[in-house]
Amino acid sequence: MSDLRVEALTHVYSAGTPFEKTAIENISLQIPSGQFVGLLGHTGSGKSTFIQHLNALLKPTSGKVLVDGEDINQDKKTRRAVKNKVGLVFQYPEYQLFEETVFADIAFGPKNMGLGKEEIEQRVREAAHFVGVEEELFQRSPLELSGGQKRRVAIAGVIAMRPGILILDEPTAGLDPSGCRQILENICSYRKESGATVIIVSHNMDDAARLTERLIVFNRGTVAMDGTPEQVFSRPEELIKIGLSVPQATSFAMALREKGIPLRGSIYTHAQLMAALKEVGIC
Repeated sequence: MSDLRVEALTHVYSAGTPFEKTAIENISLQIPSGQFVGLLGHTGSGKSTFIQHLNALLKPTSGKVLVDGEDINQDKKTRRAVKNKVGLVFQYPEYQLFEETVFADIAFGPKNMGLGKEEIEQRVREAAHFVGVEEELFQRSPLELSGGQKRRVAIAGVIAMRPGILILDEPTAGLDPSGCRQILENICSYRKESGATVIIVSHNMDDAARLTERLIVFNRGTVAMDGTPEQVFSRPEELIKIGLSVPQATSFAMALREKGIPLRGSIYTHAQLMAALKEVGIC
């Protein structure tokens, strides 16, 4: 698996023109192998620009991105090679499905890696298993599938490359509650069985609180907060001030505290809320 380190990363769009805009500025952080990280931030905060640097889709204006200690932008060969180590799933990835069959779409990445036929087939079946795509769908056109099935096929296409770092930009956007739950369960299953680092961009604070080990909050192109869910959600007023929501349990606890109910501790999950309510004799 892979370690990720970012050193003084800055990206300026349209530099030297009247439209110049600094999207991210002087970001430094390290994500160890196997960690599950949530990236939070309002629209325009810089998080999407940030993740596109992690597999060399964007080249820094200044600073470095290192995977396993190697600068991924040091030359063209390294920039190409990092795409096998760092898999990036864009928001609404199903719009990028283009092959005639589900099997061919999942196999596209491994095929471009130059793998043999047997290895490609093994990876396709393995990736399909992780995301819950039945093999009976392999010869169907991806365009015939439901929205949730298309999303799983698109994610499987990245997983089939066995990236040590898997990055997903709003993987549940536009899905119904059942589809959201299944996709998140698939991602957790992949991480558990592969040991991969997972970085997920999300606006859903309840999912972020429930799933991740670490939260990195972006605001105006910089990192505003970086810590465990408990550390980040213990500062709800600051999150709201920069335009973010908080988990439902946190919001409810804040409302009760405003009414004088002395709930103790950091509350960001439903289980913590119920325990705090029991402690003060409400339920």
